[in-house]
Amino acid sequence: MTNTTRKDVGASDELLTWRPVLVVDDEPLVLLATARLLEAAGFSVVRAEGGDEALAALDARSFAVVLSDINMPRASGLDVLRAVRDRDLDVPVVLITGAPTLAGAAEAVAWGAFRYLVKPVDSTALVEVMAHAVRLHRIAQIKREALAAVSNGGVGIGERAALLASFERALSTLWLAAQPIVDGGERSAHGFELLLRTGEPALPHPGAVIDAAERLGRVHELGQAVREAAARCAESAPPGSLLFVNLHSRDLDDPHLVDPASSLSKVAERVVLEVTERAAIDEVRDARARVADLRRLGFRVAIDDLGAGYSGLTSFAALEPEYVKLDMSLVRGIDTSATRQRLVGALSSACAELGVRVVAEGIETTGERDSVARLGCHLLQGYRFARPAPPFPGHCW
Repeated sequence: MTNTTRKDVGASDELLTWRPVLVVDDEPLVLLATARLLEAAGFSVVRAEGGDEALAALDARSFAVVLSDINMPRASGLDVLRAVRDRDLDVPVVLITGAPTLAGAAEAVAWGAFRYLVKPVDSTALVEVMAHAVRLHRIAQIKREALAAVSNGGVGIGERAALLASFERALSTLWLAAQPIVDGGERSAHGFELLLRTGEPALPHPGAVIDAAERLGRVHELGQAVREAAARCAESAPPGSLLFVNLHSRDLDDPHLVDPASSLSKVAERVVLEVTERAAIDEVRDARARVADLRRLGFRVAIDDLGAGYSGLTSFAALEPEYVKLDMSLVRGIDTSATRQRLVGALSSACAELGVRVVAEGIETTGERDSVARLGCHLLQGYRFARPAPPFPGHCW
């Protein structure tokens, strides 16, 4: 293994020793070498010789990251991963194997492994992965504390059982509101965005539901429920209107999405899938191939929130969208902002050259409406026209 210094890692000593990392391997020499590598890089390390010792260590204290070999007798790395998830949803788990299998990788992903590495692993790369995992765990902890501070407890500090119960109630009460997307030329409804709603007060907005699904490893289940509800909405949608259905980028890995027998696939010609980029598109396996499968079924694709998040060249290259939706941060107050007008005008012009239609979101005033229309955004959405309501509301101009 190559030497890695604390400077190489790019993280402070305080961050690296915020909580110890747990290193698990049933081969003593490998365990010792890995622990020494991480200690030289500035980490505080607890060693566990095998899965049994790891399970005992998890019962005794909390860790910033767990790094575990997969193939171990008695308790495997996947057993360790499941044990971590039973105790804490936020702790990143890095799994290493010398004998990778598709089934093992799939199970690791299903249980929320942070990374699945194949031996031999470059020592510098391993240290960087561990440092990144520590940072993300610390951010997750701060987020929990912030949620607790603003929500009087709520799910921000709840146990896994409470989060599970809230998520189950959200699924059982899930419904979709509709908001018109207005054609500025014809002043008619081009389509409707279908927006997630639930009757679960502990998860009071769509972001909270999606966050719970991510932390519980149930993004695909939530996505499937949304798509089934969207298919039911299609039965009563106004003739000729499109349905814009939000899609988490991780849903691109869900085989159900491209199943021709699914309810939404049967109305694919009427559906635009809006990819919401809470996770980067370049982390999705075979994104281009998945999108090609969707188009063969008849779906169209939109990039949501252009101008925010991960949106950029990566998304355009992978998705080749028919629509882009401008983030409301670009639209809000555009009638009084020369900078926003310049940016939106340039984006609209560039998209038009690519044959991509632009939807301006978040329009609340007549001034915003008139400005984006003048700049080439012919599809408009926001409270100025209609608020989200049970399918399918009318709109004003």
